[in-house]
Amino acid sequence: MTLTEKTYLHCKQVIPGGVQLLSKRPEMFVPGQWPAYATRGKGCQVWDMDGKSYYDMTTNGIGACLLGYADPDVTRAVTRRIRNGCMTSLNAPEEVQLADRLLEIHPWAESVRFARTGGETCAIAVRIARATTGRDVVAICGYHGWADWYLACNLGDGDALAGVHLPGLEPAGIPAGLRGSAVTFTHGDVEEFDKIIAQYGDRLACVIMEPFRNVLPPEGFMEHVRDEIHRVGGLFILDEITIGWRYCFGGSHLALGVNPDIAVLAKALGNGHPIGAIIGTKEAMDGAQKSFISSTYWTEAVGPTAALATLDKMEQTRVWEHAAAMGSIIQKDWAEAAANGGVKISTFGVPCHAQFSWQEDCPKELKTLYTKLMLQEGFLATPLCYPTLAHNEKVLAKHRIALNKVFGTMGDLLKKGGREAVAEAIGGEVCQSDFQRLLK
Repeated sequence: MTLTEKTYLHCKQVIPGGVQLLSKRPEMFVPGQWPAYATRGKGCQVWDMDGKSYYDMTTNGIGACLLGYADPDVTRAVTRRIRNGCMTSLNAPEEVQLADRLLEIHPWAESVRFARTGGETCAIAVRIARATTGRDVVAICGYHGWADWYLACNLGDGDALAGVHLPGLEPAGIPAGLRGSAVTFTHGDVEEFDKIIAQYGDRLACVIMEPFRNVLPPEGFMEHVRDEIHRVGGLFILDEITIGWRYCFGGSHLALGVNPDIAVLAKALGNGHPIGAIIGTKEAMDGAQKSFISSTYWTEAVGPTAALATLDKMEQTRVWEHAAAMGSIIQKDWAEAAANGGVKISTFGVPCHAQFSWQEDCPKELKTLYTKLMLQEGFLATPLCYPTLAHNEKVLAKHRIALNKVFGTMGDLLKKGGREAVAEAIGGEVCQSDFQRLLK
């Protein structure tokens, strides 16, 4: 057993759930075989505790490292700030510089608050909306973190706590008194959203939604949601945590031409260093003056320092264009390798957030085996890839060779024995299912 494997086995004895982020749980990939820990990351490569290296063709820090791991320009700025001290009894001037920079990039916005994680930014945005409007009910589309306000949508209609809307996100520990304070609608479903407007009307503090994740929103959908929530006096909040900066510099709403009242930004904003921002119009952000929203580590200096350096590097390199170009090649390589191997898949999604789905009768088994075989070729790989500035033609050429080998092996197994042959080749448990997000 490797040191990496031993560490994770021990971890599960002392850390409930084994990880701090569900999306990093090894059981979501290849139980017992996925390398749980990285001691180093550089560019688009990681090294586990046993010194084995892998090219990351997955989410590259769950979408946080759009410039690649340990970008030298961001690291240089952060290191300099750490040497000068990153926490004192006074405030960090970098946060004012970052506020000005974000307002310059987003001309519709007038006010900024900062946090350090995506979940915090969403919680703050909803708190502000409730304080500004004096209302309680929140309409939700997409994934927005772990907090009570969000998981309240999974409180069942009876006394039992049941994940009736978002399977996989258990509401255990969420106060039953929050039942009815959060309601959900599916991305692109106008009729479902209109029923919420009709039922809750002037009780709605806001809509909070992701503009999209993989697939662009239907024409007119976001405009309709914005106009209807405004009609009943609520606020329109866009969660740009995942797609923001990746699809368009500043956030996808700028490319889509739909401005919110409030937008939340995190993940790629700090390229791996914790920073989150809530930006909005003065009117929408008025509640921030009334509500107690305060935390010690929202005032440290590394987060805004990293963000300033990241914004400069993203703009200079036009990384969103590079990510789209690399993603298009990856989608093409997936499709061609699968076709060559006789495995049925379907690629979809915007290239900067490329994805494919299995068109065979054992998708979970195929996903697990694909990931296992790609690990053996030196790649972290799932049917989802967030390309970064560090991904280039050389890396993709190596990836292409591995894809053809792996899909060839998988095709042979499917022809010989179908699901049973695939399961046998896994040699262990099948990956766990992901949770529902209400959008593609």
